[in-house]
Amino acid sequence: MKTFGKLLLAVCLLLTAVITAKAQISVGIGVSVQIAPPELPVYVQPACPVDGYLWQPGYWAYDDNDGYYWVPGVWVAPPTPGYLWTPAYWGYEGGFYGFHSGYWGAHVGFYGGINYGFGYGGVGFYGGNWDGGHFRYNTAVVNVNTTVVHNTYIDRTVINNVTVNNHTSFNGPGGIQAKPRPEELAAMHEQHIQPTAQQLAHQQNASQDKSQFAKVNGGHPAAAAMTKVGGRPIDEHGQVATNSKLGRQNPSATANGNVQNRPNAANANRSANRPSQPNPNANNANRAVNRPQQANPNANNANRAVNRPQQPNARPANTQRPQPQRVQARPAQNKPQQQPREPRKN
Repeated sequence: MKTFGKLLLAVCLLLTAVITAKAQISVGIGVSVQIAPPELPVYVQPACPVDGYLWQPGYWAYDDNDGYYWVPGVWVAPPTPGYLWTPAYWGYEGGFYGFHSGYWGAHVGFYGGINYGFGYGGVGFYGGNWDGGHFRYNTAVVNVNTTVVHNTYIDRTVINNVTVNNHTSFNGPGGIQAKPRPEELAAMHEQHIQPTAQQLAHQQNASQDKSQFAKVNGGHPAAAAMTKVGGRPIDEHGQVATNSKLGRQNPSATANGNVQNRPNAANANRSANRPSQPNPNANNANRAVNRPQQANPNANNANRAVNRPQQPNARPANTQRPQPQRVQARPAQNKPQQQPREPRKN
């Protein structure tokens, strides 16, 4: 009888542990659908534009009317120093795919075992760490602008050299078969901070761009990543996404993401600095604006100053042309003296 009681107690404890684990995994489920999310797109990470920003991997979100849409990976400001980001993920259970929202915490929790890349290989985060209130970036797995970010190190031991061809974006049967590890379960019990207002706005903006929806892009979103929330959209190849509407809500982002600068955008940060480089060129629009001001001292006439910018090509051909024009103008001023007034005096 005592043996049976102990066995029953052990079974109850085991069931309690299983139920608790499932309950912990189920925390944060906001959407449940019957269609699996598309595979994760492969894309280039833009360089970190601001010291202290952390990487939020891109993910598929769901709209009741238009289905899945891609929320670009983006560099974001943490709500407080010392906190890390646990990415969102989809999990299949009970015939439905449930969306588990991401959150901030002192440690990275369970994110379905999904390999998002850039330090998020399925377990934990290896893209950097906090040190005395400052974040140190592991440039072996994350891309930073070294002209802005100086607190870096290189640790290639965290890189998995095994080629992964599976870009499955959900956890569960048919997807990634991963269970929370003890340290991930412990992280779930810690104090969390929900996504910031900027992160929520970032997802909202993505939902308003039709080029982000899987039914339109076939799993290849126009903007795979962004330099920052409201920044420039970047395509899968690391170039500025010219066919994306993301980031144009911000006037400064529109100026930085000018189409004229996009062909030269090798990466997000270099293109950010390039608008100031074309200024020394002779064909710069700023010099064209300044040329009428140089002509004004010699013009003595507002109308002539306006017309002279149309004649810059003629000046190099013959610098003495303005003098013949003045010689022709002087007889025009003496014509009233040549009118037949002298015969009237006779």
